[in-house]
Amino acid sequence: MVLLSSMILFALLVMVMSTLGVNLWVRPKAALDRVAGEIAAAEHVMTHPSLAFREVMRKLGNVIPTSAKDSGLLQRRLQHAGFRNPNALRILYGVKGSTAVLAPLLVLGFSLGFSLWTSDTASYLAGAAILGYVLPNEILRRLATRRQTRIKKGMANSLDLMVICVEAGLGLDQAIMQVSKEMQGPHPEISEEFGLVNLEMRAGMRRMEALRNMGHRTGVDEVKKLVAVLVQADRFGTSIASSLKGHSDYMRVTARQEAETKAAKIGVKLVFPIFFFILPSLFVVTVGPIIVRIFRELLPMMNG
Repeated sequence: MVLLSSMILFALLVMVMSTLGVNLWVRPKAALDRVAGEIAAAEHVMTHPSLAFREVMRKLGNVIPTSAKDSGLLQRRLQHAGFRNPNALRILYGVKGSTAVLAPLLVLGFSLGFSLWTSDTASYLAGAAILGYVLPNEILRRLATRRQTRIKKGMANSLDLMVICVEAGLGLDQAIMQVSKEMQGPHPEISEEFGLVNLEMRAGMRRMEALRNMGHRTGVDEVKKLVAVLVQADRFGTSIASSLKGHSDYMRVTARQEAETKAAKIGVKLVFPIFFFILPSLFVVTVGPIIVRIFRELLPMMNG
């Protein structure tokens, strides 16, 4: 039984690898040979493995059916996580499909290799398939949240630098470009976002539209508030430097209040670690010697 299952699993893996090899290497290479007419030179062209992996995942993602609601949510999460490739959504669906297939195969191989096949193995395979399909969504959500946290932490410093640039006589467009250059080291995410704003404005987009696009791309409330402040300052003709300075002070006060709130919650959060980890060890250290002494001295005396 184990030998037959191993042979079937090996045959499936061979078929999958052969299909991927034919679709990925043979057909594109033949098409390039026919178009370019350089068969001898094309034989020495090497494809990077990461590009090959992306192409395979994209093709697999085109096959998987999707819904408009889930696609919109995943597309926003991809933008928040910093993935702006036009094929990023299809690649994500391809990864979800491949993990949904590989996870049950791993569970099947593990159960057959260690002779753990039971009546519940089918439910384990179904659970592994569901977990493999859902796991990329959770990883993407964590990546988006981590990137948004880094952007949120660096917004105050970016605003201070922007205030300095505006007060030094630079325009808002030049200040955005300068912040993008200076923030490459400490806050690369903010530098990337301001760089995209600068590129969009160079391409002919209005400044407010480019800033609003930055707010939608990041999904960070602080960035959206900054965009609202700049829009209001441009609409009513107020000083941009004073508006940015006031918003920077507001952000620092908000950050300090959030830190104070987290510090106030520490006492409540420490109740469970103290109760389950610290108190038992203190009980063992303080009461343990007395219990040992009772068993050694008091109980023999009572029995005597």
